[in-house]
Amino acid sequence: MKPNLFFLQYLISPRKIGAVLPSSDFLADRMIEAVEFQSAQYIVEYGVGTGVFTDKILKYRNPHTVVMLFENNKVFYQTLKEKYKSENNLIMINDSAENIDKYVKKYGIPYIDYVISGLPFASLPQNVSNDILNKTIKLLTNGGKFITFQYTLLKKSLFDQYFEQIDIKREYRNFPPAIVLSCQNKRIPRQWKRCE
Repeated sequence: MKPNLFFLQYLISPRKIGAVLPSSDFLADRMIEAVEFQSAQYIVEYGVGTGVFTDKILKYRNPHTVVMLFENNKVFYQTLKEKYKSENNLIMINDSAENIDKYVKKYGIPYIDYVISGLPFASLPQNVSNDILNKTIKLLTNGGKFITFQYTLLKKSLFDQYFEQIDIKREYRNFPPAIVLSCQNKRIPRQWKRCE
């Protein structure tokens, strides 16, 4: 996808796109380094954008791993749909991540091992952020991870409300430099898992 297309979409909807340039390959590597691809059965990505993180996920996943992508921007979605048309076990959704619960039910996904998020939480309305995170923690399996990046730690307190453990790493080889937050709740007996 051409950078000028990304920039144009940013100009049209800056709050929804959240950055003037796509994420770097270095940031993509940092985003997936905590993913155990050999054991992951279900991986979800929020805010796919140009597919920088998606390329890495699809490169390292097991062939049987189901990947579900959420992209709300119609232009990005159409471009990504063409780009990944030959991929197996890939579900592409042109909708908000707020509706994750609806789509996992529709496609028979029982739980999620990892959520990789490119969503701009710093510019999302608070109620939208809360809705997405509430639904995410209910769907994550025991020990599952929610991995996101931000440009500042301004929203860390938001993630602290939902996750007991947050590992923070910085990636300076991105414009602007980014902070990766790998968020996880403690493993709990499955019969005690949060109810929806």
